[in-house]
Amino acid sequence: MDVAELANYLGIPISTVYDWRVHGKGPAAYRFGKHLKFAISDVQAWMAQQREPSVLPSATDRR
Repeated sequence: MDVAELANYLGIPISTVYDWRVHGKGPAAYRFGKHLKFAISDVQAWMAQQREPSVLPSATDRR
């Protein structure tokens, strides 16, 4: 997928994808000339790494 497709897939602005690239964040990309392409498997792996751990309520939180 290209940059616009990635942004649409994630529901974010295209500028955010480019910002992530500048700061070394976001999924890995392939460069073909001036075009960036993202493998769906790389995007999915990156998304899995972004998952926040679920927080289970402790026994003292129950009311």
